[in-house]
Formats: sequence, structure tokens, C-alpha cells
Amino acid sequence: MTFAVAADAYDRFMGRYSVQLSAQLADLAGVTGGQRVLDVGCGPGALTGELVARLGPDAVSAVDPSESFVAAARERHPGVRVEQAAAERLPFDDDEFDAAVAQLVVHFMSDPVAGLREITRVTRRGGVVAACVWDYGGRRGPASTFWRAVRTLDGDADDESGLAGARAGHLAKLSTAAGLAEVAEATLEASIDFANFDEWWEPYTLGVGPPGAYVSRLDTDSRTALQASCRQLLPPAPFTLTVHAWAARGVVSL
Repeated sequence: MTFAVAADAYDRFMGRYSVQLSAQLADLAGVTGGQRVLDVGCGPGALTGELVARLGPDAVSAVDPSESFVAAARERHPGVRVEQAAAERLPFDDDEFDAAVAQLVVHFMSDPVAGLREITRVTRRGGVVAACVWDYGGRRGPASTFWRAVRTLDGDADDESGLAGARAGHLAKLSTAAGLAEVAEATLEASIDFANFDEWWEPYTLGVGPPGAYVSRLDTDSRTALQASCRQLLPPAPFTLTVHAWAARGVVSL
């Protein structure tokens, strides 16, 4: 899946969560000075910014299939090589990076094992590949309450829980299938404060990702009903939403 939306729409919908995951995923991958690192599925550049802070722009490369996100990442992070490409076909040589990270992207790959295998190809032997995806299988992702409300009104709706890596153990399984060794799983966490319901709801109207696409297809009455269902499921405002992501780290075989 590509995200043909403006970068600021993504920032308002998911970027505030991904910023909090970035340092955790970089730590899991062991990103440190002197390395060259690739950010796969960089979006507008939340994780890219964390990598630049640790390594400097010349040591960071990034890719994303979305034209608008690539443009935003280039503008936000001058000096970083940012290419428009899918994870399954990376425009880099074998063994080019010391580590590669993929934040909130494996579940949208057309072929997750092929994508992880391609990321492994461009990472040197002994290097680290780390990825994370939201725990929608455990209903602990940012949109889990949204999808729970959807399912009360539309029992046939796809709630993202079946996406690649979105349940316990699956991301590690995919990493192993891609040829990574010493695969270990971890959990990442993010927390966002909301002053009121509208602050939580508005990003769902921006057309971002599967939730945004779902809302955009609704007529006025259906959208109103969904809003009411979401409001009933959320705590009274103000409230804090704490969400979790599955992460997996593997080593490229020597």
C-alpha cells in the first residue's frame, strides 16, 4: 500500500506515534556513531530524523514508495539520500549498510518476506535488521479503538489485525523466513494525550492509511454513527492513549 496523502496529514494521524517509536527502534538495532544505516519505508522522515541525530545526514539513506513522503523527507533532512522505492526493490548495492530499520512498514509490503530479504541483501554480514509494526492482533495499536467501533457497525470490515507482523510472534517468524539469524522479539510503546474527542477523531478524516480510506467511503449518516460508537468506547476527555508495537531484530548471517 502507498500513502498518496500530504506529509502533514500523515504527521497528524500517525507521525506523533512514530516519533516516539523511533528512538526505541534505533536502540533495538544498536544504531551508533560510525555506522551507515538505511531507513526503509521512511514516510515523511520521523525515524530518519532520529538516525540523523545519531549519525549525521551523510551516513543515513532512506526510501519510501510515496512521492509526497519522499519530497517531505528530503526537505526535512537535507543531506540524506532519500529515494522513491518499495522495500521489495531497493536501489542499493549488496552489503551497503551496517544496519537497516523498517518502522511501521512491513505490514504494508506486498510480499513481507521478500521485502525483509531485500533489506537483508543491502545490509552487511553481521549487520542488524530491525522492524516494528503495530499490535493490531492484540488490539493495542493506535487505531484499535477505531476498528473496534467499526466492527460494531460493519462486522465484515477488515480491521488490520490480519496484516503481516501485527500479532505476537509473526514479525519474528517473517524475519526468520527472510534468512535473518538470532531473531529476537520486543515490544515498543507510545503514549499520546488528547484534550478532547475531536482531537482524536479529526486525523481519521484525512484519508491516511486503511482507517482514513474507510472513513472516506462513508456517507454522512454512517460517519456520524461511527463517531458516536468511537466516543462511547474511548475514556472521558481528557485521556491518554497508550499503544504498543511488535518489534523484531535479526542479524545478517556471516
